[in-house]
Amino acid sequence: MNLNQIRLLVALGETGSLSRAAERLGMTQSGASQALTALETDLGVRLATRQRRGIVLTRLGQQVLEQAHQVVDGLTSIRHLANAARGCAHGRLRLGCLPSFSATLLPGLLRVFAQQHPGIRVVAMEGTDDEVAAWLAAGRVDIGVICDPSPLRGGVTLCHDEWLAVVPSPHRWVRQGLSQVALAAVAKEPFVLATGGCSSNARTLFDSAGLALQDLQLEVRDWNSALTLVGEGLGVALVPSLHLPRQRQGWRALALETPCPRRLGLELSASDTPAPGVQAFIDTAVEVFAASRGTTWSTSSTAHSV
Repeated sequence: MNLNQIRLLVALGETGSLSRAAERLGMTQSGASQALTALETDLGVRLATRQRRGIVLTRLGQQVLEQAHQVVDGLTSIRHLANAARGCAHGRLRLGCLPSFSATLLPGLLRVFAQQHPGIRVVAMEGTDDEVAAWLAAGRVDIGVICDPSPLRGGVTLCHDEWLAVVPSPHRWVRQGLSQVALAAVAKEPFVLATGGCSSNARTLFDSAGLALQDLQLEVRDWNSALTLVGEGLGVALVPSLHLPRQRQGWRALALETPCPRRLGLELSASDTPAPGVQAFIDTAVEVFAASRGTTWSTSSTAHSV
């Protein structure tokens, strides 16, 4: 039994929905389901039943929920006392982040941070990873979300994912039942290049492998735009697994024979005096992503299906 499982039980009691509870805590639905199962296994009792209308707590689950509320309330009080002692109970935190992070991972993180630190207001600015790096160097933001953060600049890795080949559903690779393809083969296909606001994108992957795109059809910034174009049969693309939606319309995702991993994380401003709340935000982010690790970012369970 751990604190993330206790918080999940509280969220379940308040929402009555596994998906909404997971969203509130910045977890995936599968991660929340695993956490609930682990809690029940640890306690040796059934706490909830899954019904068509959602999750319903058992009678014992309701009793445990009352105790869980006391645990969470106590932790919140402790955190408020510690924040006040550290001088970070109130303030403003400037966050620079990639558009793709803002659209997928930031809402859940901000929701948890606001619950834990209600006196700290987070102001988010979107930009490419080059822009975020420049903002950090100039002190325009206090903390930034970038690809491949450097420990030398206070970097903390939050999650890993990997690049996947996205192809139209009628593509010959799908018809052949392939689960993975070579990067060199992808480079020869009609290609839709998406950057997601990152300087590290499919073009840099090909360059690093000594390959060149032979038939670039379109270049877009947004991952969803690229997926739509692929679904319309206009080419193939490389997209990080983190940004693949559960609903797949007209396309399939295949693994690369030689995996190309990617890291997302936080880096600190070059300022000598960290803003109040910076360490609190880092601690919350690490906590949130630790709870979700091995679910959303894992490609072994869903991304290879064709």
